[in-house]
This record gives sequence, C-alpha cells and structure tokens, in this order.
Amino acid sequence: MVAIVTIAGQQFKVAQGQELFVHQLEAEPGTSVKFDQVLLIENNGSVRVGTPVVSGASVSATVLERVKGDKVIVFKKKRRKGYEKKNGHRQCFSKIKIDSISA
Repeated sequence: MVAIVTIAGQQFKVAQGQELFVHQLEAEPGTSVKFDQVLLIENNGSVRVGTPVVSGASVSATVLERVKGDKVIVFKKKRRKGYEKKNGHRQCFSKIKIDSISA
C-alpha cells in the first residue's frame, strides 16, 4: 500500500515501514503522530484520489529522532566594493518511520 500525504507543508510518497526525513515536527522523539491530509492511496492496483483529500484515510508514524541537515554556506560579495559576507545554516529535520496506512 502506497500513499501520498502532506507532512509539514510538503508532499511525500510513503509506504509502510519506510523511514524519511521531514521538516521538524513539534512531537518529541518516541511519540506517535497521525497525518490526516492523505491525497492519494494505491492498494493492489486500485487507486483512490482525494478531492482534495481522501475522506477517512490517515497515516500514522513514529518520530525516531531530531537531526540537523548538512551545512549550507551562503556567501555574498559585491565586486570592487570590499563587501563580503559569509553565513552558514543547518536545517532541522525529524526522522520518522511510517507505521501504518489506513483507508
């Protein structure tokens, strides 16, 4: 069973048992979360498409840990002016594991 679900403003194609990184969730590691915005469900060849969401469908997941992504360097420069600015940023993510997809 495969579903397309909206998690923290982004759409993900998920399957049961899959682990993925999403933008940081408010839930603490070890807790269970439930996502109700399921846009599409595919089960053994039969596809249900929501308008805009599939009614009665949900995806439950467990938050495994909070991690930070790779560092992104932001470098700004204006030539011949002596202006240089260097900043770094690390995005916070939550690692989740999909427990079940219910239709």
